[in-house]
Amino acid sequence: MEPTPEQSPHHAYPDHWEADVVLRDGGTARIRPITTDDAERLVSFYEQVSDESKYYRFFAPYPRLSDRDVHRFTHHDYVDRVGLAVTIGGEFIGTVRYDRIDDRGRPASAPADEAEVAFLVQDAHQGRGVASALLEHIAAVARERGIRRFAAEVLPANNKMIKVFRDGGYTQRRSFEDGSVHLTLDLEPTEKSLAVQRGREQRAEARSVQRLLAPGSVAVIGTGRTPGGVGRTVLRNLLAAGYTGRTYAVNRAFDEGLATLDGVPAHRSLGEIDEQVDLAVIAVPAHRVPEAVADCGEHGVQGLVVLSAGYAERGAEGRELQRELVRQARSYGMRIIGPNAFGIINTAETVRLNASLAPESPARGRIGLFTQSGAIGIALLSGLHRRGAGLSSFISAGNRADVSGNDFLQYSFEDPDTDVALLYLESLGNPRKFTRLARRTAAVKPVVVVKGARHSGTNPPGHAVPVSRIPDTTVSALMRQAGVIRVDTVTEMVDAGLLLAGQPLPAGPRVAILGNSESLGLLTYDACLAEGLRPRPPVDLTTAASPQDFRDALAEALADGTCDAVIVTAIPWVGENGEAETGDGQVLAEALTKAVAGGSAKPVAVVHVEIGGLAEALAAASSTAAPRPRTAASRTVSPEAGADRAAATAPEATNDRAGTTTPATAAARTGPTAPGPATATAALGTPASGTPADATADPETPPRPGRIPAYPAAERAVRALAEAVKYAQWRRQAAVPGKIPEFLDDTIDEAGAAALIEAQLATAPDPRGRPLSHDEARELLGRYGIDVRPTLPAPDPEAAIAAAARLGYPVALKTTAPHLRHRADLGGVRLDVADEEALRRAYGELTDLLGKPAELLPVVQAMAPRGVDTVVRASIDAAAGAILSFGLAGAPSELLGDTAHRLVPATDRDAAELIRSIRAAPVLFGWRGSAPVDTAALEELLLRLSRLVDDHPEVVSVALEPVVVAPQGLTVLGASVRLAPPPARSDVGPRRLPNY
Repeated sequence: MEPTPEQSPHHAYPDHWEADVVLRDGGTARIRPITTDDAERLVSFYEQVSDESKYYRFFAPYPRLSDRDVHRFTHHDYVDRVGLAVTIGGEFIGTVRYDRIDDRGRPASAPADEAEVAFLVQDAHQGRGVASALLEHIAAVARERGIRRFAAEVLPANNKMIKVFRDGGYTQRRSFEDGSVHLTLDLEPTEKSLAVQRGREQRAEARSVQRLLAPGSVAVIGTGRTPGGVGRTVLRNLLAAGYTGRTYAVNRAFDEGLATLDGVPAHRSLGEIDEQVDLAVIAVPAHRVPEAVADCGEHGVQGLVVLSAGYAERGAEGRELQRELVRQARSYGMRIIGPNAFGIINTAETVRLNASLAPESPARGRIGLFTQSGAIGIALLSGLHRRGAGLSSFISAGNRADVSGNDFLQYSFEDPDTDVALLYLESLGNPRKFTRLARRTAAVKPVVVVKGARHSGTNPPGHAVPVSRIPDTTVSALMRQAGVIRVDTVTEMVDAGLLLAGQPLPAGPRVAILGNSESLGLLTYDACLAEGLRPRPPVDLTTAASPQDFRDALAEALADGTCDAVIVTAIPWVGENGEAETGDGQVLAEALTKAVAGGSAKPVAVVHVEIGGLAEALAAASSTAAPRPRTAASRTVSPEAGADRAAATAPEATNDRAGTTTPATAAARTGPTAPGPATATAALGTPASGTPADATADPETPPRPGRIPAYPAAERAVRALAEAVKYAQWRRQAAVPGKIPEFLDDTIDEAGAAALIEAQLATAPDPRGRPLSHDEARELLGRYGIDVRPTLPAPDPEAAIAAAARLGYPVALKTTAPHLRHRADLGGVRLDVADEEALRRAYGELTDLLGKPAELLPVVQAMAPRGVDTVVRASIDAAAGAILSFGLAGAPSELLGDTAHRLVPATDRDAAELIRSIRAAPVLFGWRGSAPVDTAALEELLLRLSRLVDDHPEVVSVALEPVVVAPQGLTVLGASVRLAPPPARSDVGPRRLPNY
């Protein structure tokens, strides 16, 4: 919307207040300021509001708006009088207005900081969270305009509106005056209001994805008249999966007499369908997509899967087409998966949706999968299929113009059918929000991520999102802080997902290894050491070991309190004639399953290796029986295992599982399985007949063991187990969150620092900000209890001698020229200068070696106690947010990249982990007999710096270098600070969908 000439030029139309939001039921709406052009919309909206709602708004019968009312409600100055509207399809469904008032309730202007607020929502849209969303946005607008409190008069019978105010989480006061409830809300965000806002966001966004994955009806728009083609393929896959809802084929080119296609109703447009269509799969050329979207919007479709290509992946013109597609869909309240998507899958027995190009729907399972690449999606579906694993849901988002990995995390967090979330991401549209959602989700179920496009520095074609400047190693560290399991390849993601979905989390890093090959056991042992695990010496059962020997050894290891996990290594055993004994895979699988049948709390993995000459023996053991839900996989994986896809994978419901499922729901989710011959892969936990042992299990019976994952290489199994160990440790620590020590509040002058920052930025004509001088940086850091040792300029020898006399010997003489700063290796630093004679000599040597004083900018500084030189930094990344970094000064951090990172605000636990997570950390703790340094003082420094950049986002960069950490205390010898207007944040303020 644009401002009209009637509106004050001093208060132009605030387009940054426009926002797309997800409502409580998962539909979308647009919030925007009301303008003078909205008169007809306002009148039409008011006519559709019930008399009761009008009475609650005006405290009297008010059947229609007068011309004066319409003028008043559509003319705003966007400062003292503001109105916002919620629109769907361009029409109002709700409005809110505030008017600034003085302490007597009369119209006022600034500096008055109170406003009267009033809402009105169409009855048909009440209960969708419209008023709650409006309250968030109008409160943010009011704060921006200097308003600190809202006052509202509500009739006692208007319980819905009272509940909106009460549940907002703001500090409020309530009184009863003249027959109405008088409410006053303090608009300063509180911990409660932020929690309420994020809780609503989570439920709404999860519901929006749930509506896409569990529609009651699906229309495929662009279904071809002849077999083949994208639309016809999706229709075929829907039918083959046994979709439980209604299905329609739509194509405007259908003959008028065509009634059905592939057994489903055929229509030329959605308008011909008499029933509600919940989901539309669009498979038409890009130039025809707008027409299809409009048809969907006008007929109440709830969501779209756009398979059509030709958008942002084609360049700037396509990117604008993509943005217009999103705007068009959201204007009708619809969310989009795509464009250029591969499709979606939901294996729930009550849905059985395969609205994708995948020819076979995966088996039911406990893994949720999100991918931004169709090709990677195909590879992941194929890999999981070969491994006999099942999925709960699958989304391939293509260009990810709307529904993103963040939405998938919101859905996965509360989805009872998902125990593990796997995500292949090529870009992060909102990294701050991603880490927040990932941390919350990882606290209850594992999140495994592969990040593509790690080193290109740009986003893949079609992904119009901010490019982060931080290196990939930093991204990985921040993901780890949030509990995300970051792996490098999709193969590793599948490996980790199988273990986490089928096995309990390990209690520690101690690993028992047993098997019938000494060499394979040693390989596994070495792999464990390389991954930081603590393996016990392998137990060699010898090549003569029988399945019963395996069972006994595994049962003994599971009962042993000195190990936390077990890896079984197995090679085929061969008979006296050199041929494989019949059924070895099946028999071994049954033996291992019986060993874990007691419901062990320790994870078990199997490593199987095909040794030359024995491949035939392994193949002879193949079969295709479907595995029992969440039971183990065997040491042999058969790519041809055709019925593996039918594996049902209901979870074992124990508290030690990665997920959080109850025994009753676990039994209820057990899906059907396909009969057939058995494979060694599927054999673990499956009776010889191929029928799941617990297909008719009583919900009250104890849970059965999860499926044991099998790996063709020791390194892969150990890497997956190591990730599970690290994740389990993070889960245990996350259960008791870290704290920001309260003692910091007594030594921090937040207001004084704010005043300094405001004064410094006021003198900076460059909107990019300015660096602070040494003295300015010292003063600002001092407000947060960070003392920087002073330096005195030494433009000539006499000035150096005077400075040393002032500071006291011994001193350091060093250059501060940018090309020599922190480069002691170039001879620009002289330490422990004991007296005037030595200082003169050092000054001469410095200038003779490196240049004139005017070039070197030498300074004198008092010597600090000996210790370990470290570097502490904090910086603001526009995409990721504030980041705290730590490393040893010099080569370890600069040459080897040995630097650790944490998101701000950092807790005491984050600070402790930060200094211990670098590879050179032993230097701080007494390496090779040296004295341990004062890590407590170092942790406090990290917390103080974290607090500074968190309190003042204008502090966009701080570098403390070097920080000399001694056995007692530390000394900050150098500091550089840069101030700038803070970058816009996408993770604060009222809820809104991103616009890519």
